[in-house]
Amino acid sequence: MSLGTPVAALAQSPVREQQQRQVVVSNNPNEPVPEVRVAANVATYLRFDAPIDRTSVEVEGRPVRFRWVDVGERLVAVEPSVDLGAEEKLVVRVRYRDGASPAGATLVLVSHPSLVDKEVEVVRRPRTVEALEAALAQKEAELVALRAASGPAGFFFSGRLNLDGVLARRIEASTTARDGLKVADGEGYRAGPWALVVVRVRNLPGQKPWEPGEARLTRADGTPVKVRSVDMNKAQLAPGEEGFVAVETEAPFWKAGEVLRLELLDRGGSRRMSILNVVL
Repeated sequence: MSLGTPVAALAQSPVREQQQRQVVVSNNPNEPVPEVRVAANVATYLRFDAPIDRTSVEVEGRPVRFRWVDVGERLVAVEPSVDLGAEEKLVVRVRYRDGASPAGATLVLVSHPSLVDKEVEVVRRPRTVEALEAALAQKEAELVALRAASGPAGFFFSGRLNLDGVLARRIEASTTARDGLKVADGEGYRAGPWALVVVRVRNLPGQKPWEPGEARLTRADGTPVKVRSVDMNKAQLAPGEEGFVAVETEAPFWKAGEVLRLELLDRGGSRRMSILNVVL
């Protein structure tokens, strides 16, 4: 060896052939993770086929093993500062922004004695026809179940309709306006497992918007009836607007035709009204 030979020349990385290729990521955890070949002082560009979440990008060993790492909308660029060991593997993880499957991609950076990947196109494996047909069949089954649950059949399937049937009665308004609210009329429904009161409420002009927050239903002797839910067909009632308020109760334990009292309160409890002749 000549005494004039620079020491740095002896430590130079071997020259590797630079390649461009494509790797495919899958959502099957049993398939091997794609490998990308990197080398010291060579920039490798990972180009993804869809926008990625830049904040989700993870590059293992980033602070100490890389000269620089750059992340773009569809790109991750890495340049190692040193060659990786023969058995060393550094993981890169990204998450896609489009919500498609698979939701993310995992790659492994490795070293190769004679090759380095200069540009790598990262694509997601298209779902097979069989997988698409299975997903479509599942969605169709869910739609059928949803339609059944939202109609009369759903009442039967859930046990909320039985041979006792449903008894309906009209509720005549017998209240005067209070706290800027007035009940126009209503209806009462009674079945074996449940009872329902529906009243048409008007928020008088000049009042603040109103929405129900609580309902109290009591028998003539003061015995409370458990209320399961309070709903309205509108988010809230503007001044001068009307809406239907539905109050569902537990299974009736009182006699059919018994008169009950219903009290409706807003979410703040400051505006309330009472309906005295609720028959269920």
